Amino acid sequence: MAGSPTPRQQGAEPGPGHHPVNLRGALPAPIAAALDAFRPDLPFGVAFSGGADSTALLLACVRRWPGQVHAVHIHHGLQPAADLFVSHCQSLCSAMSVPLVVRHVDATARNGVSPEDAARRARYAAFDQIAIAEWSHLAIKNIALGQHLDDQAETVLLALLRGSGLPGLAAMPAVWTRGHMTFHRPFLQVTGAQLRQWLAQEGIAWVDDPSNDDHRFTRNRLRQLLVPGIDASFPHFRQTVARGARHAAQAVRLLDELAGQDLAVVGDPPSIHALQCYSADRQANVLRFWLKRSHNQMPAEAQLAQLQKQIAACTTRGHRLNLKVGGGRILRDGERLRWVPDPVGA
Repeated sequence: MAGSPTPRQQGAEPGPGHHPVNLRGALPAPIAAALDAFRPDLPFGVAFSGGADSTALLLACVRRWPGQVHAVHIHHGLQPAADLFVSHCQSLCSAMSVPLVVRHVDATARNGVSPEDAARRARYAAFDQIAIAEWSHLAIKNIALGQHLDDQAETVLLALLRGSGLPGLAAMPAVWTRGHMTFHRPFLQVTGAQLRQWLAQEGIAWVDDPSNDDHRFTRNRLRQLLVPGIDASFPHFRQTVARGARHAAQAVRLLDELAGQDLAVVGDPPSIHALQCYSADRQANVLRFWLKRSHNQMPAEAQLAQLQKQIAACTTRGHRLNLKVGGGRILRDGERLRWVPDPVGA
């Protein structure tokens, strides 16, 4: 990746190691309020990259739950600075008396997957492996992540610019379960500036990933070129955009509740005749829900529109249906729809 070959250390004078960290000080009001709403089962893990956000999260959690916090650092191996990130994290965890697990992963992007998605998939796979291999005897089932209010607002803006539906506009959930772990984002109401200001006051160093300056990544361009202009005209846009994301998330939950009820009626796999009895919007909602829940597929807008057109045309037994949807095809099987995956290598 482009950028400096080494990370930039900020927040304190750089040195070969970290001085003892104050683990008993008071937390700033926004961070304390965020942790009041964060109720993990103890002990729990913190994803620790060494950046400002995860450093603030780790320090705050250690102060709130001393002796109950474990850290995990994922080494993506995508840039020369990666080994220095590990050394920084090891040094700071030692200064905080926090156990640290370091896991190397292969985050190489393949088969059209973006570098960001490849790294994210590798991280979550590593978290699942750590839950089984390193943390099973500790019964650790929760991991806290350091994304904050700025990240949430950027996620909503990206979803808008990409024409995403309600799930995209709902942005990042505060809590969700994946694999063997429940993940938490306790800082979604705290700004990045508040976190960095606190670390600087505490004299705690953090590292800046050189790839954050790489304009090849869409989020970096948004953050550095678009957000400053929005911020100048709408200084509270982060809070208002995040509020919109919460409204979208509520709408998604309601639509999923309705879709679950409708799927119980149309069946899984769904009956074509039962689907034809619904309005176009309600039909689209239950079809999306079925494909996501039963097959982990998300149809494109054009694919879903074509599928609904074909469902409406299924007025005779001889009408056939064979449409590409996601990583497979939807076929007509008698009076029902079936989704079948594409052959491996197709």
